[in-house]
Amino acid sequence: MVQIGVCVAALGIIPGNRRPSTGMAWLILVLAVPFFGLLAFLFVGSNRVERDRRERQVRVNAEIHARTQDIAELGEHRPDIPYVAGVAVLNRRLGALPMVGGNRARFYPDYGASIAAMTAAVETAERFVHVQFYISAWDEVTAPFFEALVRATERGVRVRLLFDHLGSRGIPVYGTMLERLRETTIEWHPMMPLELLKGKWRRPDLRNHRKILVVDGLIGFAGSQNLIEPSYNKPANQEAGRTWVELVTRVEGPVVAELNAVFLSDWYSETDEILADTVDSALARTGDGDVVAQVVPSGPGFTTENNLRMFTTLIYGAKRRLSITSPYFVPDESLLYAITTAAQRGVEVELFVSAVGDQFMVHHAQRSYCQALLEAGVRIQLYPAPFVLHSKHFSVDDDVVVIGSSNMDLRSFALNYEVSLMLLGGEVVQQVRVVEDTYRSLSRELTLEEWQERSHRSRYVDNVMRLTSALQ
Repeated sequence: MVQIGVCVAALGIIPGNRRPSTGMAWLILVLAVPFFGLLAFLFVGSNRVERDRRERQVRVNAEIHARTQDIAELGEHRPDIPYVAGVAVLNRRLGALPMVGGNRARFYPDYGASIAAMTAAVETAERFVHVQFYISAWDEVTAPFFEALVRATERGVRVRLLFDHLGSRGIPVYGTMLERLRETTIEWHPMMPLELLKGKWRRPDLRNHRKILVVDGLIGFAGSQNLIEPSYNKPANQEAGRTWVELVTRVEGPVVAELNAVFLSDWYSETDEILADTVDSALARTGDGDVVAQVVPSGPGFTTENNLRMFTTLIYGAKRRLSITSPYFVPDESLLYAITTAAQRGVEVELFVSAVGDQFMVHHAQRSYCQALLEAGVRIQLYPAPFVLHSKHFSVDDDVVVIGSSNMDLRSFALNYEVSLMLLGGEVVQQVRVVEDTYRSLSRELTLEEWQERSHRSRYVDNVMRLTSALQ
């Protein structure tokens, strides 16, 4: 009777406010193994963060709206392309930040060059440096960057550092980094810490996955790269020559203030401190660049899946070409339909993924979508092992580039705090085209014929992992 009661209760509780596929996956688990399934659902079945985090996010959004009312984000900066203008309105309503013009952007596809560029930017700091990375590690590759942070504090610059608690904790040099930070005057805090003794409970796999650097409100960096050695300080990766391939953008202009606003909201969430000293009129300044840009925050603090809505709307607007790079491609139904529909209506669609994934479950879940993509006409490019293609970006026609920390997977849409930049202008598209061309020259195209010859065992594992990926 207890088992029947559990199953009946699950039918009425689990589907509430969830995607049908997610609700069905949880129901299958609970009905198949009721007590284990119920325990798993109670432990990781909700992606809601603590009430105070949600309330702080609402206050931050309201404050940003109030401070940016006078900016003509939909006046002189309105894109000429109707669907992009619509996306700008959508992003503003969901994420609060406006579209701004007068920016400059430069892309760094080289791992070492991006760290060197960030280090050089810190060396110019006069007022403040805000550093936020999902994974942070003070190692032989990032040491010049951290040393630049220390030198900045010695000349009176306020340096603040955020890193995800559990994301960084699993790195071998985590303890060493904390010891070194304690010897400095850098102000640092772990993000999303689990504090059971303080009565703060949430599902333990929620993460702040953002990667942001802001210097004086004048220079900003964002992208896919974590602050760590390119093999993640793992001996097995180093022995195999497995390194991560990233893409980072450096921006100047009013959009830097938007990146800073995202950092400020996370600092407020973790410390309850409002950094009024770093808030200025940068958004209202007129830049001399020709890039129109907009920052789009997303995550459990938002209920609207801002990144997913932006992605699908832009993809439906594509007319000629769509190039996607995502290391963990596990789309929901809406995104899968947008991409396959684009290919079926004649858009040239390509997807860059790693030939061999670094995460077993996600990699096999990703593989389960290859059949539908290939049959629709999507060209899947496999980036060669042992490299891990970790870049996260896509381009639409000659109009738009989106780059940031967000993967195209269910975790990035519902469980991770992410930040994305939508950049408009032929110059930025051409810069990313060069990166895409390089990826293509190194990759091997997966064909439908090859895919259909895979083993029955592989098909089974792929399908099981696809089901588990829906347990969000």
